[in-house]
Amino acid sequence: MILSYRILTLILYPLLFFFILLRVLLKKEDPKRFKEKILPYYFNVKKTKNNLLWFHAASVGELNSIVPIINKLNNNNLEFLITTITLSSGNLAKEKFKKFNNVNHRYMPYDINYLTNKFLSLWKPKKIFLVDSEIWPNLILNAYKKNIPLALINARLTKKSFRRWAVFPKTSENIFSKFSLCLCANKETKNYLEILKAKNIKYEGNIKFVSEIVENSNNTNNGILSKKKFWVAASIHKDEDLFCLKTHIELKKSFNNVITILAPRHIDRAQKLKSLSESMTLKTQILNKNDLILKESEIIIVNFYGGLQNYYKKASSVFVGKSTIKKLINDSGQNPIDPAKLNCKVYHGPYVSNFQEIYNILKTNGISKQIDSFEELSKNLVIDFKESIYKDQNRSNLIKSLEEKILYKTMSSVESFIHDKTV
Repeated sequence: MILSYRILTLILYPLLFFFILLRVLLKKEDPKRFKEKILPYYFNVKKTKNNLLWFHAASVGELNSIVPIINKLNNNNLEFLITTITLSSGNLAKEKFKKFNNVNHRYMPYDINYLTNKFLSLWKPKKIFLVDSEIWPNLILNAYKKNIPLALINARLTKKSFRRWAVFPKTSENIFSKFSLCLCANKETKNYLEILKAKNIKYEGNIKFVSEIVENSNNTNNGILSKKKFWVAASIHKDEDLFCLKTHIELKKSFNNVITILAPRHIDRAQKLKSLSESMTLKTQILNKNDLILKESEIIIVNFYGGLQNYYKKASSVFVGKSTIKKLINDSGQNPIDPAKLNCKVYHGPYVSNFQEIYNILKTNGISKQIDSFEELSKNLVIDFKESIYKDQNRSNLIKSLEEKILYKTMSSVESFIHDKTV
């Protein structure tokens, strides 16, 4: 199977040039740096005498989760290579690590045998950390061949992914056995990795609980929001747009000064979402970074990444998306930890498979609640608005305590792995 995979990816390699150029035209790739993914000449290698640790975090959520780890590890004897895949995560990496002289961000090359082998030969990392579900066979096997230890951190396998790997047990064992350490995000993944013959498997808790919260106390929109009733719909997907807009219309039956802040998971949808909202005769504004909310706006579409924490800090209620779409039942839910950390009441739909254990913890402690329709969500929001839910410090303390335990255990395993100790 590995040989077949390598032949197939090699055959597809020329087609990837057209694919990535199309993505550039669609503004889904960095127009200046997309060649990093596909041509060794543009790997832009930085030579260093220090030990180089490579962390690969595909997207925004994964990148945020490793920031506290990088902060803890950071010292004069280490250099970091951070690779991501998406444009949004690349932009976020630039912002998160702009003050670090020893952190280098690059876009991950496609998993072509030739590319990954060349990337490893040029960068020469001492250790590699793959985050979440980033299982790339060519990279893993080439790293193992070069005697570069591999760790899988915050490992997450869905039932659907596990079933795919289980079809080829020998291939799966060949790949997963190459990891020297597997830190799992949930107990389900731990069970799956045991079946797939991975080694040194641990469950220390989901490190997304440790994600850094960055607040801007000078948020220019605090003034207008303090005079309104508002809620946030975060990480919503295409099929949830109408759900959120209908919720807003229901809220207008009880309040005439309500604002709905919509944060689409993919901000390139902002204009389409605006068109849909305006077709329902709702006064809509696309909000770019540092823009002021206009007095007449009732639907605000957030058109930038990294600023939602400012709104969570002021909001009492947050709906987290990718949770009402039945067709995504096996890959559903977005990370609810940030609003929970900032003492918001968190609402979600019935489909949250990617974060089921986290939601169970939040539900048990009265932080989250499942809703099954826009009518039910609007009724709960009406109650929240009328009661002006206070920020419960007990919620914050609970999350903080859990965060400290997970970070301590995770760092213990990570540092042992870095220093070649038994982990």
